[in-house]
Parts: sequence; C-alpha cells; structure tokens
Amino acid sequence: MSESGAFLGVARSACGRLWRQRPYDDRLSLAIAQREGVPELIGQLLAARGQSLETAAAYLAPRLRDQMPDPSIFKDMDKAAARIADAVMGGEQMAIFGDYDVDGATSSALLMRFFASVGAKAPILYVPDRLAEGYGPNAPAMQKLAQAGAKLVITVDCGITAFDPLTAAQEAGLEVVVVDHHVAEPRLPPAHAVVNPNRLDEAPGFGQLAAVGVAFLVVVATNRALRARGFYSPTRPEPDLMQWLDIVALGTVADVVPLTGINRALVAQGLKVMSGRLNTGLAALSDVARINERPSAYHAGFLLGPRVNAGGRVGRSDLGARLLASDDADFARTIAAELDALNTERRDIETRVLDAAILAAEAHAADSPYLIFACGHDWHPGVIGIVAGRLKERYQRPACVIAIENGIGKGSGRSVGSLHLGNAIIAAREAGIIAKGGGHAMAAGFEVAEERLSDLQAFLHARFVDHMNGEALLPVLDLDAALQPRAATTDLINLLERMGPFGSGNAEPRFAFPNVRLAFADVVGGAHLRLQLEGADGARLKAIAFRCLDTDLGARLTTARGLRLHVAGHLRRDTWQGRDNVQLIVEDAALAS
Repeated sequence: MSESGAFLGVARSACGRLWRQRPYDDRLSLAIAQREGVPELIGQLLAARGQSLETAAAYLAPRLRDQMPDPSIFKDMDKAAARIADAVMGGEQMAIFGDYDVDGATSSALLMRFFASVGAKAPILYVPDRLAEGYGPNAPAMQKLAQAGAKLVITVDCGITAFDPLTAAQEAGLEVVVVDHHVAEPRLPPAHAVVNPNRLDEAPGFGQLAAVGVAFLVVVATNRALRARGFYSPTRPEPDLMQWLDIVALGTVADVVPLTGINRALVAQGLKVMSGRLNTGLAALSDVARINERPSAYHAGFLLGPRVNAGGRVGRSDLGARLLASDDADFARTIAAELDALNTERRDIETRVLDAAILAAEAHAADSPYLIFACGHDWHPGVIGIVAGRLKERYQRPACVIAIENGIGKGSGRSVGSLHLGNAIIAAREAGIIAKGGGHAMAAGFEVAEERLSDLQAFLHARFVDHMNGEALLPVLDLDAALQPRAATTDLINLLERMGPFGSGNAEPRFAFPNVRLAFADVVGGAHLRLQLEGADGARLKAIAFRCLDTDLGARLTTARGLRLHVAGHLRRDTWQGRDNVQLIVEDAALAS
C-alpha cells in the first residue's frame, strides 16, 4: 500500500473509487495457513475476514449444529409453537400471510411444506398484490381470511409494524402469530405471539436472520412441541426438517442479510441440499435458469432469486411461494416458465425506469452528497427496489426511488456504509412525514403522499448530513491482494470456494491484477465487454465486464489498447461448454502509473 493509503496508488479509479486493501495481521494469516494446511494467501483472506486460529476451521466447514440456537431463547417462540401445534392437532384452518419477495415466498413455502408433511389442514396462502395492496397485512385482507374460515393467521416477513391491520384481525376474530425480522419499534403489534430477533427486548446475536431463517426456527420449535405431545407415530413419522434447507438458503441469500454465524451455516448446508434437486419447484426453476453446475450463493442470488421475485414484481404475487411448495412436476414446469417470462418482462421495465431515474437523479446529484432521491410518474413500483440498488452502485451513496400514482408515492431505498436507512425511514414515519415504512440497515420500503416528497427528501438528507458530520462519503473498493494472471488457476478457485458462501457480511475475495495489458476487448450482449488480460510474462486471463459499455469503466476499457492497467474484480469458475477454466468478473480499472 502506498503512503497515501491507496492500494497500488489508485486514489481515483475509472469508477471514481479509492482502492483500499482489507487490513489483516501478517502473523495471524501465516499461523492460520500453517494450522489449516492452506496457502498463505488463503490464511490472509481468512484473517482479513475476522477469523482466528480458533474459528478458521469452523469457518471453512460451517456446521448447523454448531450455530443452531435453542428456538426457545426467543421471545414468544414457545407461545407461537404451542398455538401452531394446537391448530395442527385440532385440524384448524390456518392462513399464511406472506410478503411478495423471495424471503416472503420461501418463508411461506417452508410453512406450507411443513404443514403438508404433518398432515395439517391445508393452509390458505395470501400474498398481497404489490400494486393494489402494497406491503404487509391490511384490514380488508384480514377480513377476507376470517370470512374464508381461518382461525389462525401466521404472517411471515411482515407484520412487525402492522398495528391497525392486526387490530382489525383481532376484531374479526383471528388470532395472529407474527414471524418477522424487520426492525421493530418499542410498541409491538397486537398478536398472540410476535417472534422477531429484532424485537427491542430480544438479546443480541441473531438479528441477522432473514425471515425464512426465523420461520425455520418456528418450524423446529413447532415440530418439537408436536413431538412432546406424542403426535408422531410409526404411521405418522416425524418429518426431516433438513430437507427444506434449500429454500431457507435461497431466501437468506436473496434477502442480502449477512452471511455470518447461523446464516452462513444455513446457506452452506442449504446449497448442498439444493444440489440434490429434491424440491420439485426449485429444480424446475433451475432448469429454466439454465443452471447446469453445482449451485452457489451466486446462483441463488442472481439467477433463482430474481425469477421468484418476478411474480411479485410484475405478475401474480403468490407464484413464487406456490412453486416452491409444489411437488407436482407439470405444475412446477408451467409456473417456472411463467416466472422466467415475467423476469424477462421485469428486466425490460427495469431498463426503462432506470434510464428515467438516472435523468431525475442527475438533476441534483452534485448538490446532494449523501442521498440520491428520484421520483417519477408511470414508473412500475415492482422494479423500484432494483433501480434503487443500481443507483446506489452508480453514485455510491444511499438511493431512494419513488413511483408516483394517484398522489401516492411507493418508494424503495438502498443504502451504503454506516447510513442506516431502515431507522431513517422509521424516524420519518414517526415524524408524520410518511404514511408507512420500515426496513433494514441497507434497504427500506415506504409510502408517502406526493405533496410530502420534498419533506421526506429534506428529512433524510438532514439526517445523513448529521450522521456524517461533514465527512465525505468516499466511494471505496476493498481489495484483498494483487495477483498476476498466471496465479488465477482452478486450484485457487477450489480453495476460494471453501471460503463460501459469499455475500453480505462475508465478502467474496476481490483481487487486483496490476500492470496488465488489454490483449483483447469485444462487445458482447450489447452492453458487456469480453476481455483478455496479459501479464508481463505473457500469461493471459479471460475476463468480462457486465453492463459497462456506457459507463466510465467501459470508456476506460475500450480506450486502453497499448496501455498498462490495474484491473480489479472477482475470480469465478467458467464451465461454459463443459470446460473448467477461470475468468475474472471485472468491477473496476485504473491506468497504471
């Protein structure tokens, strides 16, 4: 690292970022490498991710038994499990009220599969329409469920701030169990039980769970309650709960929660289950996504997740949950094909909204160093979350995107660094600026009257300005090490894969390839660049830069013939046409000084 603190001296890359090396302890990395029998580079990567001599082995081979808590440690868990067990044994009509995203769909499917396996009365599945009903429980939906005969409603991935709708549920004669993970308020909604690791009165340690992880713990607790009551017998065997870890992994990865602790173990084991193609719906979805290799967190997050999400974004909101809960192969193939088509439609809509949002953002980007705030009429609410994520990446600051219709703005936001967007949105609701909203540190959703848009923008901007205390929100690209193309081998990929699953909280290793020559560059797919990087010794490495053609990165790469570059990105296995090669997924580049 140079005296300025910039890795390889890159203080401003093609993407406007400071390159910074992840800190690590030299002696610790060497000790880890020697104890675990891995190259020193892997020891360095482990040390940079907070691992020690005591934790490295478990990190490389995460086991659920080491991370799984006793579900009873959570507030209201035993109360929720007892009530659900009562409903199962009493043949009561239950209803599952799920969110329309992947976390909600997987949570709903998990409960549906569990109830089917224990012979419970088939639950009613209710997933609200994103456009007509919006997020979370609503009073008319609760009344419909009561009229349909439901006695117990289980909300998954929603409900923690649904005060009025759950009051309406009580008035309609419903009992409600809330299973959620979103940030809670001091006041809890009226319900029989509220299971949420992010309740303010919960002990810390499991707040990173996705809703599907919380739902899995509820299933474990309910299964235990049924066992204690003598419910199972030779003619009614106890189900193997581990068989459903594939959908737990999918929901956990897709919700971008930290892949640490129990989440890491759930995903690691779930991906193993996923490779066995036991879930009929998930297998059908993998086929339409053309996944022909061992599934990874990448496949779950970028290929399967978006297709499950597509139903809630631009189609019928319950399609994902019904697909993942189905054992009917013909039904699964039909729904998977429909979700694949909807995902293509979603991408087209997303492109149009993104282009319009960039134009709206550019009008004030220079004057708003801590927030991008883009609003528009006729923007599809189903893609605003994705567009907010794209704007966050483009401008390297929090981004909120609002689709306005009939005087109401439906918004979604994504954040960066230490700027907690979920808390900011809750504060805006408590201040009376927005009608409803909530979320996590890095993502939030909300609803706001059109005439209060400027008030919301000013509120968020002031909050972030106060938090940053005048410091620049400097875009940073964290890198692990510098390699030469010759070092990018399948043996290295094998070692890197042992460090997975990668995602939020467990960063995929990122490498810089310094002083390489761009030996080849070609446009593919209309917006991507296919490249070959050549080291000083003549060794070459295949690379690709996605969606970069009209960006500053694309401009740098397409004009770099004859120049030496530092190129940064992730190394991935390339199995195209049955081969086993390595390629670099390019994220950034800079001229070599």
